[in-house]
Amino acid sequence: MTTVTDEWVKVAEVADIPPLSGRVVRTKSGDIALFHAGDGNFYAIDNRCPHKGGPLSEGIVHDCHVTCPLHNWVLNLKTGEAEAPDEGKVATYEVKVKDGAVYLKLGGA
Repeated sequence: MTTVTDEWVKVAEVADIPPLSGRVVRTKSGDIALFHAGDGNFYAIDNRCPHKGGPLSEGIVHDCHVTCPLHNWVLNLKTGEAEAPDEGKVATYEVKVKDGAVYLKLGGA
């Protein structure tokens, strides 16, 4: 069950997402990809690659990037921007970790 705390929504326990992996978070406005990056932090971006809509949550996580599983586009998890030579961007979402849980800021969703 999802718990709403002010504008922050609890979406996972830290222990549920191993380092260098991702998962999908389903919201009313679309799917969000949540990642446990190589720097130990959690990041969230839209789950659709700007190239052909590939599911980024199923991509390979390396450092603070994810490689789309369809056509190998690399996106920066901090900025949502595609790495050169590719061009494009996905939305990013604020993430916080508190008491072993991961929260997304979804505008009061």
